[in-house]
Amino acid sequence: MDPATIAATGQVITNTTMSAPPIDFSMLGLFLRADLIVKFVMLGLVFSSVWSWAIIFEKLWRFRQIERAADSFERTFWSGRSLDELYQEIGHRPQHPISALFIAAMREWRRSQEMVVESFAGVKERVDKVMNVTISREMLALETRLLFLATVGSTAPFIGLFGTVWGIMHAFQSIALSRDTNLAVVAPGIAEALFATALGLIAAIPAVIGYNRLSSQMGRFGSRLEGFAEEFSAILSRQLDERG
Repeated sequence: MDPATIAATGQVITNTTMSAPPIDFSMLGLFLRADLIVKFVMLGLVFSSVWSWAIIFEKLWRFRQIERAADSFERTFWSGRSLDELYQEIGHRPQHPISALFIAAMREWRRSQEMVVESFAGVKERVDKVMNVTISREMLALETRLLFLATVGSTAPFIGLFGTVWGIMHAFQSIALSRDTNLAVVAPGIAEALFATALGLIAAIPAVIGYNRLSSQMGRFGSRLEGFAEEFSAILSRQLDERG
């Protein structure tokens, strides 16, 4: 081949390469180029991540409010005020779990006072049972939506991996059809596929950390409820002994 022709051909190739539009590797660009199934995976992971953050922030705020209210209530409870007076002040609409526990126990205590009771042990047993049921109900209310965090933390990496595997399969099919193994052809498909795994990790890591943090707070608060129930039961037991 004539050297001039070779130079002209090289110039054409060079000009064609230089005139090719740059590949968009931004998150939006990777999403728009992805396969339909991979897009559904990405959208699901993004939704899971946003919803997980919303649950984490809501629960952290809720626990902070509950702990502050519990501190205030316990200061009032141990100030030496009459239990009946405190019961009348709180009323029948408790605002936090410890006040709900106190109201439930006092309600059963007052019912027992209005009845002709043959055994003081039966009164204490009923009050303890009411407090145990109240603790279970309040803890169950606090656990709402925590299962979603646990589910996201355990399944999001695998969902992202599924999107990656599907995206790589689709990329290899495109390579086979184009019969071109140039890095410029391979890289976009691989990047789209790996983006799904990245989204899976982005959704899973905060969900796991948030779930562990919230579970730890719930465990401490559950112990606090049980401790208050035992102390309150001891107070009622002393009053029953005095009456006996």
